[in-house]
Amino acid sequence: MAQAGQTISFTAGQTDYGAYLARPAGEGPFPGIVIIHEIFGLTENIKDIAQRFADVGYVALAVDLFTGRNRTVCMFRLMGQILLTPLNNTSVHALKEALTFLAYQPGVDAEKLGAIGFCMGGGFAIAWASTDNRLKAIAPFYGSNPRPLEAVSRVCPVVGSYPDKDFTTAQGQKLDVELDRYNIAHDIKIYPGAKHSFFNEKGRTYNEAAATDSWQRVMAFFQEHIN
Repeated sequence: MAQAGQTISFTAGQTDYGAYLARPAGEGPFPGIVIIHEIFGLTENIKDIAQRFADVGYVALAVDLFTGRNRTVCMFRLMGQILLTPLNNTSVHALKEALTFLAYQPGVDAEKLGAIGFCMGGGFAIAWASTDNRLKAIAPFYGSNPRPLEAVSRVCPVVGSYPDKDFTTAQGQKLDVELDRYNIAHDIKIYPGAKHSFFNEKGRTYNEAAATDSWQRVMAFFQEHIN
């Protein structure tokens, strides 16, 4: 059983970022997971996902990349980072600092760290993992690929989940090919009939079958590559 989550903050550069920290009961050591939200920000759904990780034995840190700022302005700024400077921007830097913060939390095994991200957050997860070898595995959901795509030659193992007939479907297919090319362990799956944000159980496009299957795949993949 997990402990009650708590709102915390960490510093990256000159900026303080809010976050939500969820811990399992007990002293650990536990693996750690950074959770990167979609364009809706650090919502109750993202906090629920952090608690789900804590329930199965991970210390989970859900980062608020929009902290204290106008969400619409931040959304366009962060999407611009993904498109124009995907491998080196303030958000990737903040995520690296978040991982450092998580690694130093009591009861966290700093050798067992990973990340999960949704839409915008999935894109950041892939780009970040292409530049940070502390991550042992990542789980992008309907995220975009970094440019140049060859950057993923340095990425850790990837378990990716994408809806069919979505603007990210081709991204998942291309990522699958590239990870094959570089012999990087991966499990990429396209879900027929699912729509964007299918994992958000509080959203209009929630797909229970796809969400359940993708969560099981993430758990199995993280068990193999992080734990």
